[in-house]
Amino acid sequence: MQSPYPVVLASKSPRRKELLSHWFESFEIVAPNVNEDALTCDNPYDTAIRLAEAKAREVQNVYSSALIVAGDTVVALPQEGGGYVQLSKPVDEADARRMLRELSGRSHKVVTGVCVVAPSGDWSDFEVSTVTFRDLSDDEIADYVATGEPMDKAGA
Repeated sequence: MQSPYPVVLASKSPRRKELLSHWFESFEIVAPNVNEDALTCDNPYDTAIRLAEAKAREVQNVYSSALIVAGDTVVALPQEGGGYVQLSKPVDEADARRMLRELSGRSHKVVTGVCVVAPSGDWSDFEVSTVTFRDLSDDEIADYVATGEPMDKAGA
C-alpha cells in the first residue's frame, strides 16, 4: 500500500511491526514515551483507546507530516460483582507467573486500541477478543515463562 505521507509506527512491539509490514513496504519505528499508569482508568476499553491516542499524539509532535499508527493492548480479567482487573506487562518472571495463574481456567478480554493520525485527519477504535484459558499447571506456567515470551505482553 502506498501512503501520501511517510509512515511511522509509534510502538516497539514486534507484533505491531509485523502487522504493519503487511500493509506498508517501508515505515519508521518510534517508541513513544507515555506514562501508561497515568492514563489507565477503570474501563479497559477507554484505557486501550487513551493509550493508543497518547502514543500517536506524542509521536505526532515530532512527525507532524506523517501517517502515524499506534496501538495498545489491555488484558481485562472480569471480577465477581463487576469491573475488571487490568493486567499490563509483567515486571519480572514472578509477576508473569502470578498473572498466568490468575488467568488459568478463566475467560478474559483482550482489548486492543488503535489510533491512526495523519495530516488529513485521525481515527481511533478498539477491538475486543474473549480468550479462555484451560487450567494451566505450575510446570506449564514455569516452562512458558522460561521462554521469555510473556515478558513483553500484557497479561504475560
